[in-house]
Amino acid sequence: MRGAFAQLHDTFTELRGYPQTLLFLLAYLFFNDGIQTVIGSSSLYGSLELGISQSQVLLTFLVVQLVAVGGALLFGRVAARFGAWRTVLGGLVVWTLVVGVAYFVPARVFAAFLALGILIGLVMGGTQALTRSLYSQLVPRGRESEFFSLYQAMERGTSWFGTLIFGVVHQLTHSYRLSIVALVAFFVVGGVLLARVDVREGIRAAGNEAPSVV
Repeated sequence: MRGAFAQLHDTFTELRGYPQTLLFLLAYLFFNDGIQTVIGSSSLYGSLELGISQSQVLLTFLVVQLVAVGGALLFGRVAARFGAWRTVLGGLVVWTLVVGVAYFVPARVFAAFLALGILIGLVMGGTQALTRSLYSQLVPRGRESEFFSLYQAMERGTSWFGTLIFGVVHQLTHSYRLSIVALVAFFVVGGVLLARVDVREGIRAAGNEAPSVV
């Protein structure tokens, strides 16, 4: 374990020499935390706040997984035309809308909850797949293994923060609707940071060849 943590520390230290990659990772920590919290808390929100039955929640989760495959393919086509960076930014706008719409979903209306789940599936698969693809271009050639290890470690290390905010807001307001809306902050901050990433410069600094559209 000591060797693993030492390697992780060395990689993080070296990452400071790639400021665009570091900024991208910081943005990712925010918006990914929002995504994971929405996914992890959706069943709680559906059952306790909206009064959706457990069987209907389970059915919605199955539909989300199927739709996510199509969403990844759709986002891939959009990225091929407009670039992965712009497409991910667009995906974060959609995630912000998803959280906002979730606040207004009426209680005990399964069709509305299912429609929200379909929208989540569309943007979930595409955003996560493109984020990994974009990060791979910002990683120095030959260092993919350790940089992706750092990617995973940072993701797991902060994955509790969104859940903490969700829980604290509920404790203070006794409303899951306000808890879900509070997650907008993660997408806004993540989007603002991602918008500041100079992707072409980051790819160049990593020693990789930039695609025609980024």
